[in-house]
Amino acid sequence: MPVFFEPAIANFTGKLSPENITPQANVLITLVLTVIQALLINRAVNHVNLVGRSSFLPALMYMTLASLILPFLVLSPILICNFLSIWMLDKLFSIYRRTEIKPLMFDLGMIVALGSLVYFPFIVMLLLLSCSLIIFRPFDWREWLAAPIGFATVYFLLGVVYLWFDRMAEFYEIWLPLTYPFPTSIHIDIYDYLVLLPVIVILGLFFVSLRQNLLKSVVHIRKSFQLLFCMFVLSVISFYLNADWSINHFLLAVPPVAIYMTYYFNYATKRWFYETIYVVLVLTIIYFQFF
Repeated sequence: MPVFFEPAIANFTGKLSPENITPQANVLITLVLTVIQALLINRAVNHVNLVGRSSFLPALMYMTLASLILPFLVLSPILICNFLSIWMLDKLFSIYRRTEIKPLMFDLGMIVALGSLVYFPFIVMLLLLSCSLIIFRPFDWREWLAAPIGFATVYFLLGVVYLWFDRMAEFYEIWLPLTYPFPTSIHIDIYDYLVLLPVIVILGLFFVSLRQNLLKSVVHIRKSFQLLFCMFVLSVISFYLNADWSINHFLLAVPPVAIYMTYYFNYATKRWFYETIYVVLVLTIIYFQFF
């Protein structure tokens, strides 16, 4: 609701939003897409019983985090890429129990390539595929080659199209972000830091809860949380690959953080405490969107 009363919301409009879409329509479309993503991540988490028991908590946590700051509430390439992130997680959670994963890794490589065409920093998810093989599988060089081949297939076909129309110079420009220097400083509005405080507190409580329960979990669950940590780190450090840097890049980190928060709320025992901290989070989000 607060976003409808924010005159500057038009300034946050993403690249995928045509000029004839009003800011309010932009927000409503984003809301629908975010709800769909929340339900998809909810199904993926419950399918592998990642957080102890089935519930709609993953969807709730995802919706909460996806509403954290104003730039998250409008259409952007990052929002579209989160569909691919959730799809990848659903597939990656399953490779531990599979005997043959080369076709799956090939498909995942193609998904990363398609995501990088929408939003180039998504290319770092190719490293996530390598992390998943290290975490879940014994070494098999064929499995390691499958993902890069799938990735290269998409760009090879794209390169053929550019070559056919004699526009290879534009094809080479796609790779320019890889030459950007890593920034030594980041300037973020102080309000963006303040709204993160309740999230940081919940993540701290999550690590305490995880430490107490992790050894009781099956191996697959432990390895899945390691994979989510890799995804979070890669999502954060890839911001420098975007020339037009903006804070909505960190929407890529929402899926793993949402699952972490779900784990804490699933295992928390003091109801008055965890309900209070969630209410504080929601009130903080609303306050900084209005003011």
